[in-house]
Amino acid sequence: MSTTSSTLAPELAVSDWFNTPAPLTLSALRGRPVFIHSFQLLCPGCVSESIPQVQRIERIFGHTDLQVIGIHTVFEHHAAMTPVTLKAFLHEYRIKHPVGVDFADERSDTPITMQRFGLRGTPSSILIGRDGYIVHQVFGVEEDLAIGARIAMALSARIPDITATTTSRDDDGCADGRCELPSQSAA
Repeated sequence: MSTTSSTLAPELAVSDWFNTPAPLTLSALRGRPVFIHSFQLLCPGCVSESIPQVQRIERIFGHTDLQVIGIHTVFEHHAAMTPVTLKAFLHEYRIKHPVGVDFADERSDTPITMQRFGLRGTPSSILIGRDGYIVHQVFGVEEDLAIGARIAMALSARIPDITATTTSRDDDGCADGRCELPSQSAA
């Protein structure tokens, strides 16, 4: 099932990061399209379909500013899916993009990022536009052509101006994000 939305993407809740020197946040990535794939290392559909698709996405769109992020979303078999096991899995499957471990919710079997995005299971993917809004979300694996077209549209979108602009004139002669020199009167 897929959905298209105009909802601002919630922030990721990640306990551990792999393949990145520093934690990633969606707010820091604003201005870039972000493709998130949610997976479990013991999920057959993730291993046979989703992860190979993500690797194709990386090959095709690797020259762009698309940020690919994996979220290891464990909602079953918790004891088997430890960080050590995940690290070995990432090595064996040659997964090089950043991967975060979805933060466990002590009150529920459903991890926090999975709850925030309303994910139904794995594999799932979320495409976030340059403006930080969810462009598309799907449970399962879509056809390569469909997801490729969506990514291409997200990449072609205008980069939003994330700086604040003023709508009233201030003391420096600036208005609406533009500044002009004060007019000189003839002496």
